[in-house]
Amino acid sequence: MPVIEPATGELLMNTAMADAADIAVACREAALAQPAWAALGPREKAEIFLLAADHAVCAFDELALYVARESGGSLHKGQHEVNEAIVLLRQAAGMLSQAHGHGLMLPSAAGRLSYARRVAHGVVGVISPFNFPLVLSMRSVAPALAAGNAVVLKPDPQTPISGGFLIARLFEEAGLPKGLLHVLPGAADAGEALCRDTNVQMITFTGSTAAGRKVAEAAGRNLKKVSLELGGKNPLVILEDADLDLAASNAAFGAWLHQGQI
Repeated sequence: MPVIEPATGELLMNTAMADAADIAVACREAALAQPAWAALGPREKAEIFLLAADHAVCAFDELALYVARESGGSLHKGQHEVNEAIVLLRQAAGMLSQAHGHGLMLPSAAGRLSYARRVAHGVVGVISPFNFPLVLSMRSVAPALAAGNAVVLKPDPQTPISGGFLIARLFEEAGLPKGLLHVLPGAADAGEALCRDTNVQMITFTGSTAAGRKVAEAAGRNLKKVSLELGGKNPLVILEDADLDLAASNAAFGAWLHQGQI
């Protein structure tokens, strides 16, 4: 499938489209790779996220331009996405410095010791949208990997580069073990297969409310955990005592940074 720059019509790349069979293979491979990753120490994991962030810093201009060209946004918008992705990678590394082992102590009866411990789900499926592709993919991929999961990422087929392939390249350069992150652009049938696959324990989805209902229904058949961020309209309420210049500036920023989409 051709990936086209919306502003110019220029071909950026051609990419294959995953179908249900491709999704099944990726989910199986992710499930096989995940236990060894979950067993790896937090320091070793954190180094990978910090290296990925460093690679993003070094390639900042190139990444920002790809995001801007592919998603039809301004260069400023592309730079904003790369900055946020770097923050998300470093935050994921920070997650790994938190308590491990026995975890959080809970109120316990006499003679008993109760605690809560964080454990990985296994394989997390991520379905991300086209409008802020790098950020809205990375914000699910990075913490899911940091928690010890493997990830199967289905970016929107309009933005497979900034929503998927750039992320895969950053983690590959940082030394993420093979089999833990799979990127498969695809249409609705690929997304449905990801939601229904029994090797996947959790689905995160960002998109329309109508599509979110279908995701929840498909995932619910196997009692998967589901995280949904769905469409909405956000009004701007300006009160009588407001700074009108500031309100107008903020309204213009929200409307024109990327057509008011986020």
